Amino acid sequence: MSVLAGKGALVTGGSRGIGRAIVERLRADGAEVVFSYLGSAETAARVADETGAHAVQADQGVKEELERLFAEAEKLLPGVDVIVSNAAEGGLGTIAEVPEETYERVFAVNARATFLAIQWASRVMRDGGRIITISTLNTAIPGPGIGLYAASKAAVEQFAKVAARELGPRGITANTVSPGATDTDMLRSSNPPEALERATALTALGRLGRPEDIASVVAFLAGPDSGWITGQNLLATGGMIL
Repeated sequence: MSVLAGKGALVTGGSRGIGRAIVERLRADGAEVVFSYLGSAETAARVADETGAHAVQADQGVKEELERLFAEAEKLLPGVDVIVSNAAEGGLGTIAEVPEETYERVFAVNARATFLAIQWASRVMRDGGRIITISTLNTAIPGPGIGLYAASKAAVEQFAKVAARELGPRGITANTVSPGATDTDMLRSSNPPEALERATALTALGRLGRPEDIASVVAFLAGPDSGWITGQNLLATGGMIL
């Protein structure tokens, strides 16, 4: 399919997990894609080689690096039509224990970077574009130790809703996708096996999500068939939340 032929997309945090699946899907749908990465240049280069996307190293918590990412995206893309704000940090720990520097980092990467990406999009995105933010089911099901993560993602959801109002007159939509328990390295490294078993048992479809499940929802929102959907939070949880 080439439903996104001629479109340009920026995906933050696109070298692994859900972000990588999104890059792969948007490329398969015909978009030219720039993605950011933080860590392994080797991994990012492999994704770029396999998909034909453009990799740009950028720390989402550093404003100057975000500005460089945006400038590179403008140079490499035919135009800015889709932005997927996916990069995130967890910052696990109870409210009583989390140090201030962790608070600053999590909100910089998760909330401020998304805000700046939407701000940039409002200036350069072509009419009819798509803004997609990635949140989490934990804004609806908060739990001990995830206060920073859930709160920063709640901000992301509100940015998308306000952007939907502000940019709607230009035909630009802004939506959020909130994944449930999705089988990634990050999920497995931060949860014991019994927690994954409980998550599977709580999910109506009886399994963990896969990165490509989330990418499919993002691709729908990025494509032409979603033009009448904006300001929404799509719960891609496999029925963990009903």
